[in-house]
Amino acid sequence: MIAAPPQNAGPADTQRAAPVLSTSDREALRLAVRTLEQPSLVARLSNFAGRPVELIGHVLPRSASRVIQKASQAALQSAVRLALTTLPDIPSKRGRLLHKAFAATSGALGGAVGIVSLPLELPIATTLILRAIAEIAQGEGEDLTRPEVSLACVQVFALGGGRAGSDNPAESSYFAVRAALAQSMSEATHFVAEQGVIGQGAPVLIRLTAEIASRFGLVVTQKAAAQALPVVGALGGAAVNIAFMDHYQDLAHAHFTVRRLERTHGKDPVRSAYEQIRLSEIGEQPLESPTA
Repeated sequence: MIAAPPQNAGPADTQRAAPVLSTSDREALRLAVRTLEQPSLVARLSNFAGRPVELIGHVLPRSASRVIQKASQAALQSAVRLALTTLPDIPSKRGRLLHKAFAATSGALGGAVGIVSLPLELPIATTLILRAIAEIAQGEGEDLTRPEVSLACVQVFALGGGRAGSDNPAESSYFAVRAALAQSMSEATHFVAEQGVIGQGAPVLIRLTAEIASRFGLVVTQKAAAQALPVVGALGGAAVNIAFMDHYQDLAHAHFTVRRLERTHGKDPVRSAYEQIRLSEIGEQPLESPTA
């Protein structure tokens, strides 16, 4: 275990502490920082639509936000209940390609029918994405039989979407999201560990699902807006869903890279190196230390 830097270390101390990671580990962390702090779904959808995604949002009806939030929460509830109990034992590239094919099919349904299909299409796509996330977690050395790891897979859906109702850009930071979800994650982990199964309707799981859904819904809004364009249609809807799946797979690779490095070096040294990379490449100010 590498000694952590002083608790009250300033930026200069953080920069001196960061090189304790090996060259390969630091490069892996650098790629993770870029993915987690600058999520790419908006850029992907903007390129696909041929105009900024912020403008795309105007094509959605006012009632869409309620449909999206309900569909997002239902999708996560379904994913937690079903996908996490049927995860494959061994990571499989073939399995990930199959997941992407099914996600594209469900996206084609959304593109052809529109937002009215979201309550049917989104749970399918979310479940498949979660299974792909779980395979990525396995590939980074995670034990999927542990409840904490299963919930860490679900946690990926809270990344890359900011915080609903907040204008604070720091809220979208990776470690800020982990800190915000820390208590609910801990309570849900203890519940699942004690019960042995994922009980339906458990307050701790409902609370965690709602917190993740509030962030997940922001990304779903971007996806639904792109699929709502008249020029999208079924073929374009499939492409949007593939971009949606790629987005969360990239976030999963980054998230579980950070967790792998934390297991190897300890949380504090990895956090110090993460912040140093973020300051040098993105320019944001360091946040308060997380508890998750």
